Amino acid sequence: MQVIPVINCPNFKCAKNLTETAVQFRSGWVHIDVVDGNFAKNVTWGNPNELASIKAAYPNINFEIHLMVEEPEEVIKAWFQGGAKRVIVHLETISNPDLLLDVADEHGGEVMLAIAPSTPVDLLLPHTNSFRYFQILAVSPGPAGQKFKMEILEKIRFLRQMAPDAKIEVDGGITPETARLAKIAGADIVASASYIFGSKNPKQAYEELNGSIA
Repeated sequence: MQVIPVINCPNFKCAKNLTETAVQFRSGWVHIDVVDGNFAKNVTWGNPNELASIKAAYPNINFEIHLMVEEPEEVIKAWFQGGAKRVIVHLETISNPDLLLDVADEHGGEVMLAIAPSTPVDLLLPHTNSFRYFQILAVSPGPAGQKFKMEILEKIRFLRQMAPDAKIEVDGGITPETARLAKIAGADIVASASYIFGSKNPKQAYEELNGSIA
């Protein structure tokens, strides 16, 4: 199982500084939350041109961009051009899944399809033949630091049973305990923001998460 550190920042300086910290974890991946204030109430940093400068500084890091935005079709190309390896889009906001997949293919990238806790997991099933990556959000879309919703464990189990070859990521409220539960339920990846970056020693917190799922 993989642990990816999550950056949830109000500005570019914060995103750059936390990326510099995350590079020390040697995870190979950094997940960045991009929230537009419409799909969720808060607003975070989200400039693909500035991502390009971070990518240039850390060319070996794979960036995963979580678009909690309306109309992701309008911005996905810019994020791939800015250096994203994988872009996460929400089922609740997309209108043209084929376009998203085509843009990803053009840039040698990946698209992950996400659902919020309130969305029935079976709505993902029509997309399991075209998408390989899925995210089940374990908290309401928005700010970091929320508590893991235990009811999503059943969604992970259901999706794993119905799509055995899918890669499943769980994001939100990740601690050593909830990471273990997500793994047992069938998740392949957990993404964590506050447990890591809210710690006095982020690298140690990241290692604790890895140790909990070893």
